[in-house]
Amino acid sequence: MAEFPVDPMMSKMILASEKYKCTEEILSITAMLSVNNAIFYRPKDKIVHADTARQNFFTPGGDHLTLLNVYNQWMETNYSTQWCFENFIQHRSMKRARDVREQLEGLMERVECEIVSNPGDNIGIRKAITAGFFYHTARLSKSGQYKTVKHQQTVMVHPNSGLFEERPKWMIYHELVFTTKEFMRQVIEIENQWLLEVAPHYYKAKDLEDGSGKKLPKNTGKAREEMTRKY
Repeated sequence: MAEFPVDPMMSKMILASEKYKCTEEILSITAMLSVNNAIFYRPKDKIVHADTARQNFFTPGGDHLTLLNVYNQWMETNYSTQWCFENFIQHRSMKRARDVREQLEGLMERVECEIVSNPGDNIGIRKAITAGFFYHTARLSKSGQYKTVKHQQTVMVHPNSGLFEERPKWMIYHELVFTTKEFMRQVIEIENQWLLEVAPHYYKAKDLEDGSGKKLPKNTGKAREEMTRKY
C-alpha cells in the first residue's frame, strides 16, 4: 500500500480491485476522486444546462460509477477538450486525472498487480470500493436519516449526488463535507453483507442487522432543486 501516492483507503481499494477483477475501472475511479470534486462546473448563466449535462452521466449504483462513466466517455473521444466544454466538465481536472491514472498504472505494474478490466461487473467495482472505504459506511435509520454505522453520526447525501433521491438502505461515502450540515460526498449503494466479506476484522454481524431491508419512500426530505440552491 505504501507504494501508491494516495491515502491508505484508496490504496486498499486499488489492491482489492485485483481480487474483484476490475483494476482498470478502479484506477479510473481513484484518479477521478483525486482531483477533489473539481470535475463539473455550473456557469451562472447556464445552470440548468450544466445540471442536465451532469445528470446525463448518472449511473445506477452511485457516484463513483458516474465518475467512471465520465472518464470512459472522455477517453472514447480521444480526450477531447471540446467534449469537456460541451458537457460542462473541467478539462484541466480531467487532464490531471489522466496523469494520476497513468502514474498509478505504472506503479501497479511495478508491484506486479495484474491489470484487468470487467466493465460489466458493477458489483465487483462496488465491492472493491467497499474494501477500501468500509469505515465510511452509513445506514438509513427508521427516522429516515442516514447515520454512520460505528458512531451514529447523522449525515446527509449531498444534493449533487446521483443517489440524492434514491435513498438506498446502505451506503459508502468518499468523504464528509460540512456546510450547514454534514454531507456525504461521492456515495455508492452497497449490500450490508459485503462489509462482513471485506472487513470481518472491523464489523460483526450485530453491527449490520437490517430490520426490513426495504427502502424508505423517495419523497422523504426536500427536493433536489431546493437543496441545491441552498448548499
